[in-house]
Amino acid sequence: MRFLRKFLLPFSLLYWLVMLVRNLLYNTGVFKSYTFKLPVIAVGNLSTGGTGKTPQTEYLIRLLSDRYKTATLSRGYKRKSEGFVLAEANVTADILGDEPYQFYSKFPHITVAVDANRKNGIEQLQRLVPGLQVVLLDDAYQHRRVKAGFYILLTPYNDLYANDYVLPAGNLREGRSGAARAAVIVVTKCPPNLSETQQKAVVNKLKPKKGQSVYFTAIGYDDHVFSETGKISMQQLKDKPKVVIAGIARPKPFFDHVANATDVCRAYPDHHDFTDAEVAELIALSKDKIIVTTEKDYVRLKGKLPTDKLFFLSIKTVFLNDGDEFDRSVLHYVEANIFA
Repeated sequence: MRFLRKFLLPFSLLYWLVMLVRNLLYNTGVFKSYTFKLPVIAVGNLSTGGTGKTPQTEYLIRLLSDRYKTATLSRGYKRKSEGFVLAEANVTADILGDEPYQFYSKFPHITVAVDANRKNGIEQLQRLVPGLQVVLLDDAYQHRRVKAGFYILLTPYNDLYANDYVLPAGNLREGRSGAARAAVIVVTKCPPNLSETQQKAVVNKLKPKKGQSVYFTAIGYDDHVFSETGKISMQQLKDKPKVVIAGIARPKPFFDHVANATDVCRAYPDHHDFTDAEVAELIALSKDKIIVTTEKDYVRLKGKLPTDKLFFLSIKTVFLNDGDEFDRSVLHYVEANIFA
């Protein structure tokens, strides 16, 4: 497949030129970017997905929301609604999208909203949320109409943007030079035992600009899986017959962590909208088994599968080192701009 994609390099050159001109027009002010008088932090990537944006955004929520009145704003990918939507009672994953609904379910003390037009979304949040202090933009690295004050660029350890090409020959949404907009670069999904020498090799590949810090994180798995009514320890889970399902961009690490050789595994596209036929198949497969899925899939499957059988595994971002330094850089930006 990689060999075949090389034949698409001429189309990648065309795509790269289009994105280069677009960014140039924003950088020179021909296309207007809007700024706001409150801290706006954007989390995103150069590639098409699977970089760990959701756990990174949740990390920021935990870091900031006890100190500041915080809101998240996402476009709500694949949601069955349009325009600006503020998360309130009776919203569903279909209305918000799976990731924003996950934020809303896990962090009821923050404000969660969706709007493909981020400028309008921030304006609506400022109007509707008195005393709002910080906005986290989820998956907004290429959304140039809003100029965030602090960009966090994510790139997976096994799929660095420095080794990739722009679409369609590769998976980059824009050229590698787009990394220059980032305040910090976070290398995600690293092996937990990644050595200092290996980290330096990655930094040399990424070639960060002067003053641009690079951090390394791994996926931290919870030690239990959870249902609506209970939980099972990972140790107990190993011996239980189960159906393991994932509708995420790169499901292999999840399957490797959860499933054993005798389990039934089903992989679906990222942000998959499960059909009635697929739900019926999963119910049949789980006749004498439990179902374990990702937290993102759980919010889409909740209410469709038996509550006593459906479990999810939470993940979180874990810094391999220098996590305190990362925290200080984010907090310094917020504190310097909150009353600007």
